[in-house]
Amino acid sequence: MTRQRYVIHLTVTSRDLDSARLLARTLTRSLHFLPELSPGETTVSEEGDQVAQHRVFCDRLLDGGRRCPLRAGHVGTCFRTSRPGDAGPDDDLPDDSAGDDGT
Repeated sequence: MTRQRYVIHLTVTSRDLDSARLLARTLTRSLHFLPELSPGETTVSEEGDQVAQHRVFCDRLLDGGRRCPLRAGHVGTCFRTSRPGDAGPDDDLPDDSAGDDGT
C-alpha cells in the first residue's frame, strides 16, 4: 500500500524574483539535514501567478545518483558535493554570471 504524502507550502514574500530565489536557496540549504526535504523541487512564483513556478536549483541527475546543487540556469558544468546540501553560499560556487533564467 502506498503511503499518502503531503507537501508543505510555506509563504515567504520577497521584493523580486532574484531575491526570492536567493532566499529560497538559503532556506533550503539551511534545512538540508531534514531527510523529508526535496531541495531540487524548490520553486518560487509571483504572488498573483502561483501556477508559473521558477526552479531554484538545477537538480540535474549526476553519476552516482546525486543531483547538481547549483542554481537553475547556471553557466558551466554541473558538479556534485560530498553530501546533498553541502554547497556553500552562492559566491563560493563556480561563476554564474548569467541570470537564474539562463539569460
